[in-house]
Amino acid sequence: MSGLGETTDDTFAEDVLQASVPTLVDCWAEWCAPCRTMNPLLERLANEEDGRLRVVKMDVQANPETAERYDVFNIPTLMLFVSGEVKMTLNGFAPIGKIKQEIAPHIGG
Repeated sequence: MSGLGETTDDTFAEDVLQASVPTLVDCWAEWCAPCRTMNPLLERLANEEDGRLRVVKMDVQANPETAERYDVFNIPTLMLFVSGEVKMTLNGFAPIGKIKQEIAPHIGG
């Protein structure tokens, strides 16, 4: 499965916390210009790392419970979950190279 998935307050535990592969969560909102700019970068990353990494988007306005639980106060925020635990967080726009550098120790290879 390649490309970007989506998660919600209702499906977060299954989609992210119980995922069998490391999962990068993109906390975003439609009105956020940097969030929209990152979308193609994350799509590319999801395709390049298919099988080793899952990338999902979570609209923080529509899913405030999860955003609050993980202290997401700024967007975009990327959080990498491995075996249900947050292993890395990036706040604000990040170029693809920075994202790859930060997730590499956690996804192997």
